[in-house]
Amino acid sequence: MTGRSGDGESGADGIGAAVPKGRFESIEAAHSVLEPVMRAIASAVGDHCEVVLHDLSRRDLDQTIYAIVNGHVTGRKVGGPSTNLGLEVMRDEDAEHDEFGYSGRTADGRELHSSSVYYRDSSGRIIAALCINVDLTPLQTAQNALSALLPSAAPDKRDRELHTQDIASLLDTMIADAVSAVGRPVARMDKADRIAVLRTLDDLGAFHVKRSVETVAKRLGISKVTAYAYLDQIRSALP
Repeated sequence: MTGRSGDGESGADGIGAAVPKGRFESIEAAHSVLEPVMRAIASAVGDHCEVVLHDLSRRDLDQTIYAIVNGHVTGRKVGGPSTNLGLEVMRDEDAEHDEFGYSGRTADGRELHSSSVYYRDSSGRIIAALCINVDLTPLQTAQNALSALLPSAAPDKRDRELHTQDIASLLDTMIADAVSAVGRPVARMDKADRIAVLRTLDDLGAFHVKRSVETVAKRLGISKVTAYAYLDQIRSALP
């Protein structure tokens, strides 16, 4: 069977019982079940709604996009990379990562309203993610036209997910955000500041990207050896 629901107990009448999320043994099996769902969601919401199926079974975060509908929303296509959320998932796979109604951002700065659901195989290993990204631009355009009647969006809302067209751009954005959070230019950073940047990036799973330590070290003006030493210090202090 290609797509299987997990085993679970049900009541005598089958009402009120917990229904486990479906599990799949391969990305192909997940796609065969979820592909019509993807098209249904995109068709119902409109062409400003992107629906993506990520293949996380191979652990190649440079190329996770297995199928995509309305890819023009983020400018991505099949064979494209994971987002920063995929990096977080790989860092702590045992945790529950499903998330609904969070904010995201495209590479060109458009705001997204997003949800992500993760699927596992029978061993509990995450192999796929179904992600929905709604471009808020049409609604924001209407809101601007009615600004005298509608309240403005809350300021300083943190974007939960970043959408870029390649993994290098994603890492660059994560580094820039981590540096910005410290609030001091790199040239004026001391050791504690640089460790704070590395800690933020480590917490976000950034170091699952190939050659990421070397890239971060270069941006922080330190050697790769020093960056690894700081990471060891950070990780040895964890409980």
